[in-house]
Amino acid sequence: MPKVRTVYRGGSRFYVHPEDREIVHPGVTSVIGMLPKQNFLGPWNAKMAATLAVDSIDFVADMAARDRDGAIQYLSGAARRYTKVRADLGSEAHDLFERLIRGEHVGRVRADLTPYVEHFREFLEAVNPELVRAEDVAWSDTYGYAGSFDAMMFVWLDESGKPTPDRSGRRHLVMGDWKTSKATYADVALQMSAYANADFLIDPDGNREPMPACEGAAVLHVTDETWSFKPVEIGDVVIDGETHNVFDHFLCLRKTFTWDRDVSRRVIGKPIASKKAGRLVTGTQRRAR
Repeated sequence: MPKVRTVYRGGSRFYVHPEDREIVHPGVTSVIGMLPKQNFLGPWNAKMAATLAVDSIDFVADMAARDRDGAIQYLSGAARRYTKVRADLGSEAHDLFERLIRGEHVGRVRADLTPYVEHFREFLEAVNPELVRAEDVAWSDTYGYAGSFDAMMFVWLDESGKPTPDRSGRRHLVMGDWKTSKATYADVALQMSAYANADFLIDPDGNREPMPACEGAAVLHVTDETWSFKPVEIGDVVIDGETHNVFDHFLCLRKTFTWDRDVSRRVIGKPIASKKAGRLVTGTQRRAR
């Protein structure tokens, strides 16, 4: 069977149907990217540049004396370089997490990855999940999106919702996600609601089957200092007596994605009237001639 491949267009990731290249859906994370950018990003970018400048002031001064534009580019790229380093570390940690939950032996790793491996092993011991799927593609033709999820797994919980590592509690099929960021953010609920509500899943070999009915979702937040396993609501949330469905909010972003990528580029037509070249001559001026 052909495999799912991805392409990037205009900064967004798209998934190409394994059997019909004409069917291309945007990735879940690209759809969620339609959310307004957080207000802290501007000040954070500025702080990263300022911190780099202060911490390496002599080096920057010497660089600026030789190449002013290069020094500006070096400082302005501080946040981007930091983000890339963190993203690369996160990708490497995800690879190790998948190996561990599949039962593979993971030996010595780099010093900066060691605490992540140790914390994931602690999670496996404390929760004792059973892996069902990992890194498969969730695909929706109904709503037009796709995305690769970290894990689908069984967890056993007692009546209070706490894990029972001896598997004495009730078994639940949950969508799981691993996060190595500084904190866990609410948009993970949008992400996992999209995966759970997809039409079907496609494995790495291109095999397709209906998406199983997940009973919920959970995110494992792992840092170099600690870890925590948190339930995530992907269904209805009641606020002041009003019900809000998480997946409905994702679908709103899916419509916004279409607006941003396609519709917005076609709503303003070519000018049907405009100022002609040269100085405008009024009717009063013409009659006075």
